[in-house]
Amino acid sequence: MSKTRLDYPPKFLPGERLRRVMAYNQRLASTGRRNLYTADTTQLVYHWTDKSNGIVPQTGEWSYPVETNLSLGDHACRVDIGAPFPKYDEVPSHVDGYEETPENFARDYAFLLEHSPAEIHPDESIVGEFHWEMNEIRKYYFGDKVHELGRQVRKLGAGGTSHGHTCPDYSIGLSQGWGGILRRIEESLAMYTRLGQERKAQYLRGAKITCEAIIRYIEKHAEKARILAAQAEDPEQKALYELIARDCAHIAAAPPETYHQAVQWLQFAIMTDRMVGHGNGYGRLDLYLGEFYRRDVARGVLTRQQAREYLAEFFLKVRGQHFSIGGRLQDGSDASCEMSFVVLEAYDMIDDYNNLFLMWHKDMDPALFRYACDVLVRHGASVPSLANYDLLVDCELRSGVDPDIAWTVSVSGCQWFCIPGREYCDQDVNALVLLDPMWRAIDRAVTENAGDFEVFYRLFEAEFRRTVEALRLFKDAQYEVLDRVWPEIATSLNCHGPIERGVDITGPRGVDVQYTSTNILGLPNVADSLHAIKKLVYEEGRYTMAEVREATKENWKGREEMRQRFLNEDKFGNDLDEVDGMYVRICDMIAGVLDNTFNSRGQQYRASLFQFQGHTCVDVLPATPDGRLAEEPLAHGCNPTAGRNTRGLFATANSLTKAQNVKFQGGSLQVELQPRFFDGRENPTQYIMDFAEAFFKRGGFQINLNIIDLEALRDAIDHPEKPEYQNLIIKVTGYTSRFICLAKPFQKEFCARNNYSGM
Repeated sequence: MSKTRLDYPPKFLPGERLRRVMAYNQRLASTGRRNLYTADTTQLVYHWTDKSNGIVPQTGEWSYPVETNLSLGDHACRVDIGAPFPKYDEVPSHVDGYEETPENFARDYAFLLEHSPAEIHPDESIVGEFHWEMNEIRKYYFGDKVHELGRQVRKLGAGGTSHGHTCPDYSIGLSQGWGGILRRIEESLAMYTRLGQERKAQYLRGAKITCEAIIRYIEKHAEKARILAAQAEDPEQKALYELIARDCAHIAAAPPETYHQAVQWLQFAIMTDRMVGHGNGYGRLDLYLGEFYRRDVARGVLTRQQAREYLAEFFLKVRGQHFSIGGRLQDGSDASCEMSFVVLEAYDMIDDYNNLFLMWHKDMDPALFRYACDVLVRHGASVPSLANYDLLVDCELRSGVDPDIAWTVSVSGCQWFCIPGREYCDQDVNALVLLDPMWRAIDRAVTENAGDFEVFYRLFEAEFRRTVEALRLFKDAQYEVLDRVWPEIATSLNCHGPIERGVDITGPRGVDVQYTSTNILGLPNVADSLHAIKKLVYEEGRYTMAEVREATKENWKGREEMRQRFLNEDKFGNDLDEVDGMYVRICDMIAGVLDNTFNSRGQQYRASLFQFQGHTCVDVLPATPDGRLAEEPLAHGCNPTAGRNTRGLFATANSLTKAQNVKFQGGSLQVELQPRFFDGRENPTQYIMDFAEAFFKRGGFQINLNIIDLEALRDAIDHPEKPEYQNLIIKVTGYTSRFICLAKPFQKEFCARNNYSGM
């Protein structure tokens, strides 16, 4: 078997204690106890199904047998222990009655925290893990109206939910502590009670219950650590327990004072946020921790190796997280600092699961950019992913975000970004499936006898508008009930606005920025299809639209010669202006329609040229006029369909940058390189730096880069038990996973991608 990764010696070595922590967490992951599941392939395509509104619960009344679900990989913050919540029958809403109110929700949340054990394992210096989420103990149902609209909009090619996928601003809690947040809640509660604003007061009572529950949950860890310290005989282990006890007791209410306390505070903040829902990002980690690090190093109480190890433990425990480093400060200067390097070094030391982003700009410290690309090359798992910071800021400015806060933007998910603590962007949980309006346009072209391509294209645009309008009505119906059905109170505590306004982040104007973002599925396939139709139907007259409709509905059965003609037309991703122009034209149409579509909060829709796994669902979507068979995957996001970009990586990158990406909410260039791609190249790091800079200067958004032999991975599909595959990590689409933890359909799709062995 060929080598799977490039071979490099490690730059940083973990101590023996950290090695034992690594081994424990790797066992959790490789045995499936960190797996995240989705309901079914329909949910992946349309982001809506009657089975589940989002991530499927693993226990409780609304769960399904694990074997009926699809594993997205070891992407879950939750640690599965194979048992349901032990106090399920005593959950307040089960005993006292379910109400769609923040206060009722908060009582269930507080009960979950109260009866979740304080987990502290030997050798750990950063503690905490949880075993159950809110959707395992509480009903998550938007109501009959929303579900009926969901069925209708899915038929038109859209869907979505609202669950997580925003970004709190943890600088709030790091500076105020949970006690300071609680005092602000109590002040607002007193004011709105005095003013007779009962709905706001009720929300704040729920926020108070939530905040107090988090404080007690952290205190429980302090008490557990004190008990363990008293029982410990080994002096090093005893000292660790005593450190944990002191720091947890302090940060339960007070703001952290030390670097270790700050990292532990973040661990608890993310755990208690993740219990409500999967999907949030968490901001700019180097800015959060930089001052704590500088202060402790100056006082002589922290070494750089200790800083790495604390953060490495944090990375091992927190799954699903997306953090960013780099970018700029408010005055436009480079935000890179020593902490930026420490963040990368922590990952570099352990080579494990991570979703870190480097936000590049042309004035970035070249040493940081070089080291990031060096880390990326040596580990080959697209950590860090590279993002174009200045483009992200411009996208926010174009949407109307105030320049005074646009600079704080952070990549917060697979490909999406938002303003931490100030934006509820509803991102990565909505979908527009571009194929559905295309198929309806083909039907209309036949019945209405569309005589030329421009008539057909206008039909396509009209059908797309119809799908968008249906999505708007569906989402507005969700927004009517969202802050009552599933308020994200734990997230809101670290946001700007909810406490002062008495409105959840999910409610109207809970935060200032509330755009609706939606993923686009099938864009390159539709561009290739329309280009082929234009050529073979309308210009050359080889086929009729009726023949195209019949051929695709019958999966090209008995029409292989016709399929080959459509398949062999020029394809997007080869730097060919005509077919790339079709892609650009469709992009402009999407942006134009969504720019003029507004949600019930008065803010516009934004498209993301990405869809995280819907392209793999070959049992949901029929054949397409680009020559694709129904059993073949679609293109992933804005990337060409696998096997169609035949002119190399540079041509593909050029094609992606022809669209005006400032109009969109992200879109990643996904690249898989074989290790032998770098044979004969003395400096792979410089090669990646040059490629990334060129791509970003041409207006590209993001680069995900795996360096791995996909042929070697085929053996891992059949033999996942082999030791060499237990820690084999890849960037799947916009998120990271151990390869062996993915469902087999996702593994096979990954292995079928373009795997470049040369330019």
